[in-house]
Amino acid sequence: MGLQSMGYTTVLDTNDIDAAVARVTEALKGEGFGVLTTIDVEATLRAKLGVEFGPYRILGACNPKLAHAALTHAPALGLLLPCNVTVRTVPGGTEISIIKPTEMFQTLDDPGLAKVAHDADVSLSRVVEALK
Repeated sequence: MGLQSMGYTTVLDTNDIDAAVARVTEALKGEGFGVLTTIDVEATLRAKLGVEFGPYRILGACNPKLAHAALTHAPALGLLLPCNVTVRTVPGGTEISIIKPTEMFQTLDDPGLAKVAHDADVSLSRVVEALK
């Protein structure tokens, strides 16, 4: 399985990463997700390694209802939460990629998590559609 098949991806028609982050944050909110963490990869690599990388953010998105259902079933699932969303500039715009929970949870082979993963997938795919 390639990395591309692990997520939903779209490209926004803007090179303003802050505007793209705001837009994806609003779309996530519309599906009951909040952004718990933001990692500025560009700033971190510049500070820690002295290298230039280009605008790149990783957002940790969480839907409390879905997270509660998953963690109630399998507390160790916290190792896979929150759902990552990457925001990075590419030629012609800003790429948004969101992990597919069904792909992420597939390695667990736990039928009890299948519905939660499916529900999260449906919501996150709607986020990407709302951004188009």
